[in-house]
Amino acid sequence: MPDLKLAKLPDRKPLKLAILITPDLHQRLQDYAALYADTYGQKEAVTDLIPAMLASFLESDRSFARANGANRRG
Repeated sequence: MPDLKLAKLPDRKPLKLAILITPDLHQRLQDYAALYADTYGQKEAVTDLIPAMLASFLESDRSFARANGANRRG
């Protein structure tokens, strides 16, 4: 097998996750989506913004990154 610089791509099949949220959080997400549309001139559904919001949150959490790095090392 050839030795490629690019590793095999990870599984990118989307998974469906159903959650219940409070009315207050729902309104805040709607407000965020409206501000996003005002800022970028493009409307996006809250359901399309949430995965990016969660990824951004996890990437910015230093304690999680440290713990996750330790878990990956075994």
